Amino acid sequence: MNLPNSTLLVLMGLLTFALAGSGPAHATLGEGSDSIAKDRKALSAVKRATTSHAKYSVQEVASDATVVREFLTPSGVVFAIAWKGLVPPDLTVLLGSYFDEYKEAKRQLPRKHGQRRSRVKGDRVVVETWGHMRNLQGRAYDPALVPTGVRIDEIH
Repeated sequence: MNLPNSTLLVLMGLLTFALAGSGPAHATLGEGSDSIAKDRKALSAVKRATTSHAKYSVQEVASDATVVREFLTPSGVVFAIAWKGLVPPDLTVLLGSYFDEYKEAKRQLPRKHGQRRSRVKGDRVVVETWGHMRNLQGRAYDPALVPTGVRIDEIH
């Protein structure tokens, strides 16, 4: 069977995604920081760094395929999550109670073929994704939880 190169690339990408799974679970948006440690231990993810800023802190964890940065308010609530890696993280886990709202908002968007950047906005959650194969990036946040004075472009 002779397939065009573009078809082979798509098939290889789908196979890679299927074999790699949906990636590790991490902290859940809108929940406390205790979920970070539980998920990291259960999935053998490695904590790479914790960084403190004036209005928030960031905990970074990594699996073999994806690095996830969890942004926490001073009171320890996850207000945003950013990721970068070979495979996208499992948004059902990362978004938690926000996932159904995200799924519904995404369903209502017009489909655009070949689009490499996506922005899905629900009532309580915004999910943005961009990148290309082997360099998938994104962020999710609850605008109501973002601390005053924090710019959205700081979430990366």
